[in-house]
Amino acid sequence: METETFETIRRGGEWIDVMRRFVPETEKLYTWWSYRAADWNAADKGRRLDHVWASPHLDGRLLGVEVLREARGWERPSDHVPVEAVFDV
Repeated sequence: METETFETIRRGGEWIDVMRRFVPETEKLYTWWSYRAADWNAADKGRRLDHVWASPHLDGRLLGVEVLREARGWERPSDHVPVEAVFDV
């Protein structure tokens, strides 16, 4: 229910889901992996908790997006990883 409500809010404000412009709906898109999984990378069970939205004015200026997954494997990681969005402004 939370996901549907969040999407309703995004659409209602006409926001662009920047991450999904570059990662199709059919592909997994995680920005968070639990510390409970012994091997979080092999299990590959996470959630998308971090989002990048842009106004329609930036639609033609989106150049790319990257989820820095490797940061989750650092020596002292967070359970969230950085997300980088690139715009031509």
